[in-house]
Amino acid sequence: MTREDAKRAVGRAAVDQYVKSGMKIGMGTGSTAVWAIRRIGELLQTGELHDILGVPTSSQSEQECQSLGIPLRSMNDPEISGTLDVTFDGADEIDPDLALIKGGGAALLVEKVVAYASRTMVVVADSGKLVENLGLRFPVPVEVLPAARIPVLSSLVALGGKPEVRQAERKMGAVITDNGNLVVDVYFAEPFEPGEMERELSMIPGVLGNGVFSRIRPQVLIGRPDGSVEQYTGS
Repeated sequence: MTREDAKRAVGRAAVDQYVKSGMKIGMGTGSTAVWAIRRIGELLQTGELHDILGVPTSSQSEQECQSLGIPLRSMNDPEISGTLDVTFDGADEIDPDLALIKGGGAALLVEKVVAYASRTMVVVADSGKLVENLGLRFPVPVEVLPAARIPVLSSLVALGGKPEVRQAERKMGAVITDNGNLVVDVYFAEPFEPGEMERELSMIPGVLGNGVFSRIRPQVLIGRPDGSVEQYTGS
C-alpha cells in the first residue's frame, strides 16, 4: 500500500468511530483530513448520516465540503454557538504527550480556534508524524500580522528560534493565509516544553496564532503502511 492509502484508511476509520448523526463537526485541512471529509460526504449521500453541520478550517476544506454537499456554518452561527462535538484534523508532528505541531498548510489560526472549541479533537496521521520532541524536524508555524513582521521576527530570535517568512510556491512573495496574514516558520535547535512555548509565542504582539497545540489531549489515530489503523496513546 502507498502512503496515500494509509491516509485514506485512517481518515475513514476516524469518521466511522467518532461521527454520529446530528453532530457539529470541525473540518480540518490537509491531505489526511480530506479523507475524513470525503467519508462524511459519502455517508451523508447514502443516508447513513444526517443532520450534520460542518465548520471548515480553511478555504481548502470549505471547497471540499461544498463539492460533497456537506452543510457548512461558521463558529459564530447560532446553530453552532461556538461549540463543536468533534473536529478531525491532521498534524505535522505528534509527541508522546500528544502535543502537536500544526500549520503546514497555513491554516493554523482557524484550526486552533476550531480544535479548542471542540469537545473531542481527533487527529488523523501516518506514523511518520510521531516524534520524541516537537520542533526539531518540523518548524513551528506562526501567523503574523504583516505590519508587525520585523518586531515579531526579533522576538522569535530572542526565544532561541531561527524564523523565516514562508515563501509561496509558483508565485512571487510570501505565503498569505486565508486571513490575510504572513506565516513565519520558526526553527529550533533544542527541544522545548510545548505548553511554555505556546504561551510565549501567544504573548508576542503581532502574533495572531501559533502551531503548537498543547492545551488539548486529542484522540490520535495512526494509519500504517499495511492499511491498519491504531489508536496512539503516547507515553
